[in-house]
Amino acid sequence: MTKPSPISYWLASAPDFTGGAKGSPEGRVDVAIIGGGLTGLSAALALRQRGASVTLLEAGQVVGEASGRNGGHCNAGTHQDHGALVASLGEERASAFYRAHCDAVDTVERIVREQGIDCAFRRCGRLKLAAKPQHFEKMMRAHNLLHPRVDPDIDLLSASDLEREIGTHDYHGGLLQKTSAQLHVGQFGVGLAEAAARTGAKIFENCTVLGAQRSGSGWALRTTGGTVHASQVLMATGGAPAQSDFRWFQRRLVGIGAFIVATSPLDPALIDRLLPQRRNYVTSRVMGNFFRLSPDNRLIFGGRARFAISNAKSDAKSGVILVDTMRRMFPELADVGVDHVWGGMVDMTADRLPRAGQHEGLYYAVGYSGHGVQMAVHMGQKMADYMGGDTRANPWEDLGWPAIPGHLGKPWFLPAVGLWYKFQDAIH
Repeated sequence: MTKPSPISYWLASAPDFTGGAKGSPEGRVDVAIIGGGLTGLSAALALRQRGASVTLLEAGQVVGEASGRNGGHCNAGTHQDHGALVASLGEERASAFYRAHCDAVDTVERIVREQGIDCAFRRCGRLKLAAKPQHFEKMMRAHNLLHPRVDPDIDLLSASDLEREIGTHDYHGGLLQKTSAQLHVGQFGVGLAEAAARTGAKIFENCTVLGAQRSGSGWALRTTGGTVHASQVLMATGGAPAQSDFRWFQRRLVGIGAFIVATSPLDPALIDRLLPQRRNYVTSRVMGNFFRLSPDNRLIFGGRARFAISNAKSDAKSGVILVDTMRRMFPELADVGVDHVWGGMVDMTADRLPRAGQHEGLYYAVGYSGHGVQMAVHMGQKMADYMGGDTRANPWEDLGWPAIPGHLGKPWFLPAVGLWYKFQDAIH
């Protein structure tokens, strides 16, 4: 049997980016952006459309990290149970955050349409599957809060309803958010980069930022290719640069590995039995799974298989766990081949809500906590408005963001967190 490729399926099947800038990233611009993922590319496009000169600095390749290593879900609604958010933040703010995630899917669809990006964007719906009866009871309470006033496009499905949705009897019902979407994130990310470059954004790949210092009324960014002077700087990389200039962000973001496998293409008749609606799916356990079909009928199956960082050894170990989980869920996949096994780092905040604003004059939009496909694109657009003076564009502006106690940049506590989450899955 052929060994699976360690390259993300999305990146392996995406076109090459051809719009990169040549030469050294030196000189003066209105805005410098650190990070060539979906946030940075979306912001670069929006800022250029507003007439600002833009230089984007990416340490590797555009969408080469989290933006091209995820599950390809573009889901409306927050990750958190809505009732818990209402209890902690109040109904008005919790509902505003929920709607922001719905608006984000609309933003992705608008950019796909306006820029003509061929990325198999499709409104498919997201189905959250209740792994335990008490999980379904929580979904019922969330539905009763959301459906009347916040999201009419949400349905509660009983266990019997699931018979037309998924070919397994492991779940006790589900919550269906019907406006959620999916897309080929590699094709979308490269298309977004090409669109930003066409508008005049200078995008430098393989250009690492070494430090950021105040310079007059603006900033001086030292890079491996030269020094860029900018009136404004947007930090759009969740994996905050390792330099001490970015320590404030490092203490507030925790990188956690997420791991994914992609099967060989499946027979359409098998898909009709297992996933006839071809939606996005996520399970309700803390150590849960997410899955969907690719445009060429592969099952893209992921999860937090282990609480570890992503590297070649860790990705391979996690892939074995994921394949075993996938085949227990769907025994008919026992003999299906696996073509890709990869991992990536998800940048989490303590409450799993994004953060955006400015710290000591440095703008940032980070911490999407597993909902980055849609929120990164949306916040890139919103930050262009926010940096232009429209404070209403940023719903996260006055959300507090204290440092995580004992966290200095390296998540030494991940094994303990993993054990705690497994315990929570066992008792709840």
